[in-house]
Amino acid sequence: MSDVSRPSPAEARAEARTAVVIPAAGRGVRLGPGAPKALRALNGTPMLIHAVRAMAASRAVSLVVVVAPPDGAGEVKSLLDAHALPERTDFLVVPGGDSRQESVRLGLDALPSDFGIVLVHDAARPLVPVDTVDAVIEAVRDGAPAVVPALPLADTVKEVEPATAPGEPEPVVATPVRARLRAVQTPQGFDRATLIRAHETVTEDVTDDASMVEQLGLTVVVVPGHEEAFKVTRPLDLVLAEAVLARRRLNDGF
Repeated sequence: MSDVSRPSPAEARAEARTAVVIPAAGRGVRLGPGAPKALRALNGTPMLIHAVRAMAASRAVSLVVVVAPPDGAGEVKSLLDAHALPERTDFLVVPGGDSRQESVRLGLDALPSDFGIVLVHDAARPLVPVDTVDAVIEAVRDGAPAVVPALPLADTVKEVEPATAPGEPEPVVATPVRARLRAVQTPQGFDRATLIRAHETVTEDVTDDASMVEQLGLTVVVVPGHEEAFKVTRPLDLVLAEAVLARRRLNDGF
């Protein structure tokens, strides 16, 4: 039988459906005691809902998989059902694992076979603009096996010898060239087969999903990130996020 009608890998990538995996099983201890970080309220709505809406805002995204705490899948499912979400996008909740890497892998396992592009997004980055999401997807469709949004650094960075006790002075050992450094954000985008292979083979020195692809010897490319895609980690970040939402309501009427 002839293969003439079979699409090339590039054509298949260009037409592939896109899914997003949001690992939201962590506790978020740096925000203090209480609910898991992803369920903390931001302008009266859980951060997770903001993050899900940010991903679903892209018309290229057909499915969002939320990876919930192992014992909290029912609660997260009820949370999604209670909030208005785009009807054109499907949503799925699956229980996560003991680590972020395991949770992402469980999210990958839940994807139907017809999704060829996968984004992995931090639930703690609730305010990512849709243009950033679309830029990541477009770069994967154009052939990159892995894509990360990132920003240039505003501050000079020092490499130090870590202190042996809290509060001790730390000697500087190097000053990296700032022009070559970027602060990486999410969503990170991947060719699905590449990301699955990374999760099957890489188990050490995992800082993010893109670093796993790097360890396969493949090229990870950077697209411009956005200042509003910051990670909500500390209480002050919540204040900044509320201010961003207030400005959006003033400018956009929502």
